[in-house]
Amino acid sequence: MSDIQNEEDRGLDVARKMKEEEELGLRRPTGYLKWLVPLIALAWSIFQLSLASWLLIDSTYIRAIHLAFAFAIVFLSYPTLRRTVSIPGLRWLSAKHTIPLADMLLAALAICSGLYIAVFYDELITRIGQPSVMDLFFGVSLVIFLLEAARRVIGPALPVIAIVFTLYSFLGPYMPDVIAFKGVSVNRYVTQISLTTEGIFGIPLDVSATIVFLFVLFGSMLEKAGGGIFFIDLAMSLLGKYKGGPAKAAVMASGLTGLVSGSSIANVVTTGTFTIPLMKKVGYPPKKAAAIEVAASTDGQIMPPIMGAAAFIIAEYVNVPYLDVCKAAAIPAFASYATLFYLTHIEACKLGLEGLPKADLPSFFKTLFGGLHYLVPLFVLLYELIVPRHSPDLAAFRAVITLIVVMLLQHPVRAWQRGGSIGDAIKLSISEILQGLISGARNMVSVAVATAAAGIIVGVVTMGLGGLITEIIDILSGGNIYMMLAITAFASLLIGMGLPTTATYIVMASLTAPAIVAIADYQSFFVPLIAAHLFCFYFGILADDTPPVGLAAYAASAIAKSPPIPTGIQGFMYDIRTAILPFMFILNHDLILWNIDSFLVAFFIFLMTCAGTFAFASATQGWFATRNKWYEMILLLVVTMMMLRPDFTAFLAGVDYEMRFWMYLPGLALMGLIYFVQKFRVRGESPLSA
Repeated sequence: MSDIQNEEDRGLDVARKMKEEEELGLRRPTGYLKWLVPLIALAWSIFQLSLASWLLIDSTYIRAIHLAFAFAIVFLSYPTLRRTVSIPGLRWLSAKHTIPLADMLLAALAICSGLYIAVFYDELITRIGQPSVMDLFFGVSLVIFLLEAARRVIGPALPVIAIVFTLYSFLGPYMPDVIAFKGVSVNRYVTQISLTTEGIFGIPLDVSATIVFLFVLFGSMLEKAGGGIFFIDLAMSLLGKYKGGPAKAAVMASGLTGLVSGSSIANVVTTGTFTIPLMKKVGYPPKKAAAIEVAASTDGQIMPPIMGAAAFIIAEYVNVPYLDVCKAAAIPAFASYATLFYLTHIEACKLGLEGLPKADLPSFFKTLFGGLHYLVPLFVLLYELIVPRHSPDLAAFRAVITLIVVMLLQHPVRAWQRGGSIGDAIKLSISEILQGLISGARNMVSVAVATAAAGIIVGVVTMGLGGLITEIIDILSGGNIYMMLAITAFASLLIGMGLPTTATYIVMASLTAPAIVAIADYQSFFVPLIAAHLFCFYFGILADDTPPVGLAAYAASAIAKSPPIPTGIQGFMYDIRTAILPFMFILNHDLILWNIDSFLVAFFIFLMTCAGTFAFASATQGWFATRNKWYEMILLLVVTMMMLRPDFTAFLAGVDYEMRFWMYLPGLALMGLIYFVQKFRVRGESPLSA
């Protein structure tokens, strides 16, 4: 038993290490140097909170300072090489317990290159398109430092893609006719990419600096305050006793954590540490326990109202209010999570599992009332976004301030109730607040660097490549919208294997979102721009658990002690239910509530969407009321199409488009018929064969 426990502890340590490496970097310096990065991170958080409250400066300055803070933390926290270098004189390349002088120098130079546009902003305006020698030097330096920072934090994929686009911008005239491009000069490239707000300092970095930081900070501080444990206990108290209860609790806890977390790995480690062992305890195989947690944690990024960093960038790109993005994403997101609940139930039925004994579960009311204070900042955030409709940054700022007050009071109140030392409790509260501020800033490093580096690609595309890319994609897809969507989905999954979700979305949206709209228009088929952007966003998220690189699957498999690749494959099989939804809302705009403002109509569409995704899950998992016959699988796929595409069913039946909602009835009838046939078959089988 002790060997098994030790093995599980090692798995938890591996998963936590992965989370720490993603959030904190690889270095753990000692001595006075250990305070350097935390102090920089704390200053960054205070700067960002000041921007949302009293500090008013130009947006270009904000972006430059934001990137400079990220540069400082990257070069001081991440060594040049991850593998240990044992060659004398070069050991500093992988130093993990100190900060080499070379990296301090690189950090200083990177900060200077990042701040150059802010320091010389007035002069740069007067010589746009005619940069001086110093402009060129710092512009090129910025690109080099940014690519190196991205390599250290994210890996080589994004820098390689950015370099390919950069080379293409210069070598375009020498390419074959099909992909030939007029090319750009060095002056134009540096001006566009480094010295204006059309490249590195573009919209993605602006959203990162003004909005995303505050939401990431909110999530980090809520986690430090104990909100993650509260969500897990609340989910377990509600769902743990039901069939396969720990799996259902994992889905609920990951969904709640996903409301405020933009990281799949962080979500897996936060909730999976508790839920995966409990899933194994009630009988889920390790691979499936880990895969359920991966699927739930990955989809946390599609949950309104926060949806990770990309949702805010979608709002800027599409030029719509942020709440419109939440509205468009609501039905697919909630239907996806409802279907994952259903999938855990299917697996429990297949395996003959039960829930946990009530005695092993926390009390619901005790848990709820003991953690009500964690819900106050969430309610403040939702109220600010929905009722007065304040800007996302103001809403997040007020939620963070509310959370700081909650964190400041929770330990002293508990100490007063228990007769403990209030002074020690206040010190603990202040320590947690400072840790939350530091953690939020360090968590932002990868987002800031990813959005800035992706800006290189966006800048190159806007120099004239956009129309050419649309033409190339049109040729590859043969002008077929379905082939175009398949190419986009595959490319998103492929690129997303090496990039964070936000960077994947920015790259794919820049390249393919306009092409999807244009090619659909060629075929006299209307696709809302927001649908095309959400399509890229969804498949960027799904890449997080796509083998062989899905890091969320590696973290979950470390906890569950299951093989990572099969875990990733199983997680992707669960996520197929999410993968069909983007195809459907491109073709059926009701799913993103396009031109639908009635809550009752929206709720009705949500219920019918759930019925369709449930049918799809049953078809792909081979189980409905019992194990499917081959023809029942086909019929369930027919039900899926009827429920998710009532407009197409109406077209086939010769019914007017305005009457499409009536087409849900035959789909429901067929689904009910399959269910009753299977229930009748179960009654005729022996318990063992059933």
